[in-house]
Amino acid sequence: MRPPEVLREGTKKTVFVNFMDLCKTAVQGGRWLPSRLDLLRELGGARLAHKLQITLKAVHWWFVRSVGEAAVGDDEDWQMVQRQGRQFVVNNQPFYVNGFNTYWLMVFAADQSTRAKVTEVFKQASSVGMTVCRTWAFNDGTWRALQKSPSVYDEDVFETVLNRVNTLTNVTYKDDPTIFAWEIMNEPRCLSDPSGDLLQDWLSEMAAHVKSIDPKHLLEIGLEGFYGPSTPNRVQYNPNTFAQQVGTDFIRNHQTLGIDFASVHIYADSWMSQTISDAHLQFVKTWMQSHIDDADKVLGMPVMFAEFGVSVKDDGYNSSFRDTLVSTVYSTLLNSTKLGGSGSGSLLWQLFPEGTEYMNDGYAIFLPKDQSVSNIISLHSTRLTLFNSMCSWKCHWGCKKKHVLDTFLYHEEL
Repeated sequence: MRPPEVLREGTKKTVFVNFMDLCKTAVQGGRWLPSRLDLLRELGGARLAHKLQITLKAVHWWFVRSVGEAAVGDDEDWQMVQRQGRQFVVNNQPFYVNGFNTYWLMVFAADQSTRAKVTEVFKQASSVGMTVCRTWAFNDGTWRALQKSPSVYDEDVFETVLNRVNTLTNVTYKDDPTIFAWEIMNEPRCLSDPSGDLLQDWLSEMAAHVKSIDPKHLLEIGLEGFYGPSTPNRVQYNPNTFAQQVGTDFIRNHQTLGIDFASVHIYADSWMSQTISDAHLQFVKTWMQSHIDDADKVLGMPVMFAEFGVSVKDDGYNSSFRDTLVSTVYSTLLNSTKLGGSGSGSLLWQLFPEGTEYMNDGYAIFLPKDQSVSNIISLHSTRLTLFNSMCSWKCHWGCKKKHVLDTFLYHEEL
């Protein structure tokens, strides 16, 4: 491990650049190492080290979930993610998410020749602290289809839903705590009914059906986030006029009985213009903040930005713009997180392991190659890990613990 670096020494400007590495090496066998605490004391002062000593075990508990190590203790079983008000919680602790999309996991896992790629991408995501993966649980009538024909399923591919028993763990999916949530449908639309009534009826039916089978897991819709007829004062935030004609309605749809949190996607380059510009970044900020405000003040539920990215195929694309866009998403979320708001997580679109470049849709990120964005992801994961471990839900973010590492969490971006 390279030695920790300190940048911009002085009040509220000190940063442990590779704090994630330090934390990962601070525990062995479920116990924190005094030598690592001594190093922190030397770099950050005795007061900071004392505060970290209090929270270090909890920090490690979240890391082991991230990097796949053994459990901290036999008595610490996996618990399902739950919702309390506007936040996700696990074991009465806040759970803010930095995750990713990989739609192709099911089809790769179904074939022994490609199965190793699934393990590879999980290891790479874990190495930068990502904790939640969103993937397909459908594929109809095509190559390696889950549903080969109506009501006819391929068991080799199905090894994925609700009442099915996992063949590896013998746990029914509806009882499996490693499943974060179910999504009704990816980006549902109903162009034949711009009023949104038809889609609303279908969502109500599907939400009730899923909850009747599995009331334990969280449920979300999979919406892009477009505002509709129920909120004419909000359609100004849509990326274009077409968005309010596709039969979806962000507020109305998410008030459906059984829906636990809101979902939003962010694609300025496909919704506005494929020539990237600073206008894209401004849209990202405004789009995110409007939905966070709605989740805070109207819906009273967490909001997950479940897809976001920028394509290398866009005119004027460069990796610096991609990094800035990713940082913009993360910083906007942190502004909500530090206030205990509804901005509860994001899922990057999308990660691929090396050797799958032929599947690149333009948005692919290969972590070992794309080092700059990998560093941004890792830093964001570290910040959220510290938030998740510093304070219990009972504190409602009102105690002094949340200010312990403000120096690290809220320094000026490097």
